[in-house]
Amino acid sequence: MTCSRCSGFMVEEHLLDFDGTYGQMWATGWRCMNCGRIHDSVIEQNQLIGRTQGLAFPSSEPDYQDDEVPLRAEPVMRHAA
Repeated sequence: MTCSRCSGFMVEEHLLDFDGTYGQMWATGWRCMNCGRIHDSVIEQNQLIGRTQGLAFPSSEPDYQDDEVPLRAEPVMRHAA
């Protein structure tokens, strides 16, 4: 197996999940020997969820389109120290 980040060599790794639902739980994953990237089923599921949730606005217009923004310029004088 090769790393999707750097194409490095992946080795099987035994991981301890401290935040597991049933207390401490061992899981098996993969770790890249080159860059250290960890790949396991939980990470893969979270990445799939992140890909399906879009960050784009529901319409083609930006969200701030209807906000009123004052465009007046006010002079600013700075005094020398």
